Amino acid sequence: MSSVLNRFLSYVQVDTQSDPQSTSFPSTEKQRDLSNQLVVELQELGIEDAHLDGHGYVYATIPANSNKENIPVICFCSHVDTSPDVTGANVEPIVHQKWDGADIVLPDDNEQVIKVSEHPDLKNQIGNDIVTASGTTLLGADNKAGVAEIMAAAEILVTDLRIKHGVIKILFTPDEEVGRGTEKVDLVKLAADYGYTVDGEAVGTMEDETFSADGVKITIHGVSTHPGYAIGKLENAIKIAGEILAALPKGSLSPETTEGKEGFIHPGHIGGIQEKVVIDFIIRDFNEAGLHEKEALLKKILDNVMANYPNSKSEFKVTEQYRNMKEILSRHPQVIENAREAMKRSGLNPITRSIRGGTDGSRLSFMGLPCPNIFAGEHAFHSRLEWVSVQDMEKAVEVIVNLAQVWEERS
Repeated sequence: MSSVLNRFLSYVQVDTQSDPQSTSFPSTEKQRDLSNQLVVELQELGIEDAHLDGHGYVYATIPANSNKENIPVICFCSHVDTSPDVTGANVEPIVHQKWDGADIVLPDDNEQVIKVSEHPDLKNQIGNDIVTASGTTLLGADNKAGVAEIMAAAEILVTDLRIKHGVIKILFTPDEEVGRGTEKVDLVKLAADYGYTVDGEAVGTMEDETFSADGVKITIHGVSTHPGYAIGKLENAIKIAGEILAALPKGSLSPETTEGKEGFIHPGHIGGIQEKVVIDFIIRDFNEAGLHEKEALLKKILDNVMANYPNSKSEFKVTEQYRNMKEILSRHPQVIENAREAMKRSGLNPITRSIRGGTDGSRLSFMGLPCPNIFAGEHAFHSRLEWVSVQDMEKAVEVIVNLAQVWEERS
């Protein structure tokens, strides 16, 4: 069994699901279970400064073994948490060895079928080893594939002294899935010049452009009274919230109706009672002007609905989440070019593209660490149909190692 597969199978069995409703940091303490395990494994590799800080971040340094001076310090980053959308508890990973090209029926829920017709990247995987969950949980390849790949690459860089490289930093973050993955990262302590998140999809791909993202919280304060004596008095916050949701565009501006560079308004959570309801939205677009347009539309919908409820009140709070990292990466073309070269050396045809989402690299780039996203091999993330190819994970390890060499050679 390869090092990356062995690590991956171990990591996915640790429940690290994050919680968007939590106010603690990290949002769930169980994320530390995997982070502590990673620290131990890094220390066993001889990486003496590996440690978990009080906020749940893992930091580690692989010292340079090159005589060259002024080699940029490169960081490889992945997140330990898994999506709140599907349970990550009691994951049972299954390795489908030498996959034959047939649809994959997951054994614990036969209605969960990974269909070749719906997963076009599977067509390139015949004969490879495919890892899935058993059908009742997500797998956790997002982003434990990336974690395992960085760990396997670290093992190679530490043990094979023929591979020359500069200082390599490792960063494992919590809470990426709830948009808080870089909230408390210490970039001074990290002391890296450039970075790469290992959190992408198909082998050979790299993202240098992401959505820009905001969150919007709408709070409705209705008028509550006994329903038996409510005539002329009750203004039910639940019904008001329903009207707001019903007024959203039906054929556009939603995740289910958009693609490419189109943005959207998406209600992600709602909760409350007749007196008070809170609706959490995510707003996405590839440019900031598009975000503001969508927020203005949502505010107009809110105002139009609230006009019918004169005794109720509302709050509309916008929170910046991350911005399109293309703005930063365009100023540092060598970060992309070196990654492309590393992929070519691995026998891949590099594909640079946009991602309809975000990574820790989005915020890290604006915090001063230019940080594109390279493939980890994960597919169908945030679902029970999640899968990853062992061979793709092994290729990601190779690319990480090559990247360390390319930066050394070109310095």
